[in-house]
Amino acid sequence: MTPVAMDMSAALWFLPFVLPISLWAAWSDMKFMKIPNQSVLALLLVFALVGLIALPFGDYLWRWTHALAILAVGFIANMVRLVGAGDAKFAAAMAPFVAVGDLQLFLPLFAAILLGAFAAHRLLKHVPAYRAASADWLSWGRQDFPMGLALSGTIAFYLLMVAGFGT
Repeated sequence: MTPVAMDMSAALWFLPFVLPISLWAAWSDMKFMKIPNQSVLALLLVFALVGLIALPFGDYLWRWTHALAILAVGFIANMVRLVGAGDAKFAAAMAPFVAVGDLQLFLPLFAAILLGAFAAHRLLKHVPAYRAASADWLSWGRQDFPMGLALSGTIAFYLLMVAGFGT
């Protein structure tokens, strides 16, 4: 396994809070094609409160710049219609949870999860039992992809891996 920059104990602190928020954002994006602002705020609140316990204070402060940087990039990407506004905001809220030293792990993980989520979403809409159980999901009939599925999966799997569940 690739060495990680984030401390395992920090990931364990974040996991019980981030996982349900990630599931909520992914489900909402598939069902409504929207990531709720409340999920973005909840993720930021988790970092604001739990980060004080989980991280050294200097690291905690520095990681807020991750959110600002990704929000700026996401804002521009949204302006040129590369991503939705909810995707940009959720990515910015995820950013403080990721150590800069882990980008060599995080970026390939995101790429793999994005491809897997896209393929799974496109295939499952053709499975009658699955489609019937989620017939009211807007994402089945849209050309665009519910990126919240991939974003949520990435932050969840990143924290799970750092916490030692992927070894």
